[in-house]
Amino acid sequence: MSVYLYRWGKFAFRRKWIVLPVWLLCFMVLAGLGGKFQKPMTDDFSMPNLPSERATEILDQHFPGMSAEFAFDAVTGTYVVGAPAGQKLTEPKNRAAIDELITELSQLNIVDHAKPIVNPIAATEEMGCLVPQPDPKDCSGAPLNVLNPTMPDTVAYFQVPFAIKEFGDVTDADRTAAYDAGNKARAAGLTVEISGTIATVQEAPSGKSEMIGMGVAFIVMMIAFGAIVAAFVPIITAIVGLGAATSLIFLSTSVLSVPSFTTFLASMIGIALSIDYALFIVSRYKHELSVQDSPEEAAGTALGTAGSAVVFAGLTVIIALVGLGIVGVRFLTFMGLGGAIAAAFAVLTAITLMPALLGAFGRFLFKPKLPFVAQKDPDDDSVPTMGGRVAKVIAHYPAVTMIAAIVLLGLLAWPATNLNLGLPGEDSMPKTTTVRKAYDLRTEGFGEGSNGVLQVAVDLSETPPDQREAALTALSDKLASYPDMAVVTEPVMSKDGAGALINGIPKTGPNAQSTKDLVQEARNDEAALNAQYHLRYGITGTTAIYADIDHVLLSKIVPYMAIVAGAAFILLILVFRSILVPLTAALGFLLSMAATFGATVLIFQEGKFDLIKDPHPLVSFLPIMLIGLVFGLAMDYQVFLVTRMREEYVQGASPTVAVVRGYKHGARVVTSAAIIMISVFGSFLLESDVTAKSMGFALAVGVALDAFVVRMVLIPALLVLLGKWAWWMPAWLEKIVPNIDVEGTGLRKLQSGH
Repeated sequence: MSVYLYRWGKFAFRRKWIVLPVWLLCFMVLAGLGGKFQKPMTDDFSMPNLPSERATEILDQHFPGMSAEFAFDAVTGTYVVGAPAGQKLTEPKNRAAIDELITELSQLNIVDHAKPIVNPIAATEEMGCLVPQPDPKDCSGAPLNVLNPTMPDTVAYFQVPFAIKEFGDVTDADRTAAYDAGNKARAAGLTVEISGTIATVQEAPSGKSEMIGMGVAFIVMMIAFGAIVAAFVPIITAIVGLGAATSLIFLSTSVLSVPSFTTFLASMIGIALSIDYALFIVSRYKHELSVQDSPEEAAGTALGTAGSAVVFAGLTVIIALVGLGIVGVRFLTFMGLGGAIAAAFAVLTAITLMPALLGAFGRFLFKPKLPFVAQKDPDDDSVPTMGGRVAKVIAHYPAVTMIAAIVLLGLLAWPATNLNLGLPGEDSMPKTTTVRKAYDLRTEGFGEGSNGVLQVAVDLSETPPDQREAALTALSDKLASYPDMAVVTEPVMSKDGAGALINGIPKTGPNAQSTKDLVQEARNDEAALNAQYHLRYGITGTTAIYADIDHVLLSKIVPYMAIVAGAAFILLILVFRSILVPLTAALGFLLSMAATFGATVLIFQEGKFDLIKDPHPLVSFLPIMLIGLVFGLAMDYQVFLVTRMREEYVQGASPTVAVVRGYKHGARVVTSAAIIMISVFGSFLLESDVTAKSMGFALAVGVALDAFVVRMVLIPALLVLLGKWAWWMPAWLEKIVPNIDVEGTGLRKLQSGH
């Protein structure tokens, strides 16, 4: 491979005014097609074959049309109304304001006029619950908080049926109309907030993160290269690579339904990898300029050596991202594919566009030189560097440094034992949004569990008619007996008499682990009730769906890691021609991953150090996404650093000397690359979306721990301890593994004429 890339590098450098226009034409065509045929993205987080689908089937059978309310893309809206301080909603003026609010809503063209809006005060009154001491069981389903002993009759809620079919069809004008319908009631002193998808705004990334990441990357590269112009080259490849990848994703929306989060992941991956790979090649090119006869030869050699490492580093990232498809979750599959496309373009621009840019900038590339910055060439063995000093310390005390790294990672990993997962719901919205205000107001009036009601759909088809009432009573009593169940409503019978719907209100919110345990406990008790009454039931609703998704994602982590790690292990055997080097690389990743989970739990879930004002469970798909992304990036650093060590070893250095020299050569570029990655990912903490915040933080911490603790401390210490056995491979395997020559042995033979 090194020979082919060497020849291409020389050609692209020499024929730059052919390569650059071709790239520009391809970029413009992709951008034009993407802009012309782009269609709106979706926010469908649905998964097939969830246990909650059983409830959907029962609802479709006995309550036709009702299951549509629980679809992920359904347009829903719940108005939560609060009385002025010291007043009740049942007072005449407040009641009149609610009547006027419902009248205003009924006149909106986005409302389904075939379905009446139920007045919560009137409905509570019809239930006979507007009395001093209502029966708790009979009034458990009242839409007015009559059962709240501290503040009765002060909060109410009611659903509004909207005529809009899918969430993706909701416009900003629709959201404004839905909110403004409550202005008169607000003017009358009431608090009116809206929950549900009609009020949910899917914010696009602000772009600040990418700009900050680019800015930090530019500064780091100026320091790494010691020049201003050279720092622009990786920025150019990043813009071109990310632009092409994003355009291709936009183009795919014309034929596929693509989740909106796809571009967020592609942005993070595209910027970080494009800059990292360009940095690696330009750094090698800078060194080759000092030892080669011509810039063209230097470009070819840089691409043949560093470019080969980039190709295989990129392949590990692509394998990890494409592997997300095995989870069987549609939005994760698309996010992985989007990231893989961005990674592929990062590699493509690095090995095809980069040498042409080197030729275009020519002798001006490393000018003007910055004084006192990056004046020491790490590839000059006579010049001491910080990387060289650190390498010598690790080589002198390998056991101590290895143990210190493991202890540090172990301490950081400890909080991960309290990991709690959930999906970003209304409780994770910014506190300034009407959706979050509605959630908090409803919690105040009815308890947090009222925001995640469990819908228990009961099928009584096989239950004898004379036993159906007893069966429902037994089920209701069983549900009410759970310690974490706050209220169980009276069963609502279907028109055919063979189905029923019971609502259970937990004591805790939708993402609480106790609520998820409650769902599982209720499902486990079905067998006993079925044996006695021949009934069957399913549980759906936000809480049940969240619990199902958590279970599916967690159950996929082990097979995902096995497949991705196995594929990457084989790839690394090809790169390093060793068994133990890939093995230590994988084991080191497990340690850094555990520590990353621990740090993220500490900050985002437990709210330590007050860095996050509103702690929540980590988003359900974060662990598997984090594993996929950081694994790919970790192998990048493994390839960047250890290929130089192998290159020294193949050229005759002793194992320890090879580690020290390789570390000295690769430390600066790996450090620079890691800082850039951390900056790009960490800048997403500025986004308002809690999912973007937590993922950006976790990725930044993951890269920091894996690069600076595992790859630059633990792995070198292990390689020193292993000695020559680090590069051992069984003879039978040596014969069948193709020699892809990442270290450039064939290239050196070609250059020497042998």
